[in-house]
Order: sequence, then structure tokens, then C-alpha cells
Amino acid sequence: MTDQLIEQAIQMRSKAIAPYSKYKVGSAILTVSGKIFGGCNVESSSYGLTCCAERIAIYNAVSNGHTKFSALAVATNNGGKPCGACRQVIWDICGEISIYITDVSGNINNTTSSELLPNAFDKSSL
Repeated sequence: MTDQLIEQAIQMRSKAIAPYSKYKVGSAILTVSGKIFGGCNVESSSYGLTCCAERIAIYNAVSNGHTKFSALAVATNNGGKPCGACRQVIWDICGEISIYITDVSGNINNTTSSELLPNAFDKSSL
């Protein structure tokens, strides 16, 4: 299932709308029931309205009724990791999950949400 998840993230890169940064990102999230939902970054001329691929994949899954996840894949040109905002959303919505980050050469970095966001602020901090 990991291969399918990574392949979906790679495919989602081609759907990205990145006219300003030219940095296309694809992502895919795996639900505990085995469904995969994809997302790509979508940029706006009002930069703050841009949304990252990771959040779009998560929101896509949530909007389809899924709230339990086991893994997330991110595909970029150079193996870039999720931004801080995405790391927080991943932690808030997914909790501890596996994260696979791949580049155009096929290199895969396997990490976890807690490794990307150690000592996370969450509902227990409120």
C-alpha cells in the first residue's frame, strides 16, 4: 500500500498550480480503511491564500468522511519536507503517522509526524 500512496503523491504533482514559486508539490494520505486521497499545492496571487498539498490531501479525506489515518506521502522535486503549518495540521488531524517524502529521483525519506514536529502543541496543551 505504501507504493500506491507514494505513486499517488507523485501523480498529484502534475495537478499543482504553482505559477509564482514554480515549486510543485503532490501529496496523498492513507486512511486506516485503506483509501487514498490526494492533494496538490494551489497558489494564489495573494500569497497567504495559497494552500499546501499536504493540507489539501488531508482536507479532501476529511471532507469525504475519513478521520483516521495511517500514512502520508509528499512528492517534490527535491524531497522538501512539509512546512510548519502543514506539520501542525498533520499532528492535529492525523496524530502519529508514517510520512514518506520522495523526490524526482525516487529517493524516499521515511519519517513520522512526531519526528517532524517534536514536542507538538495540541489539544492537551489547551
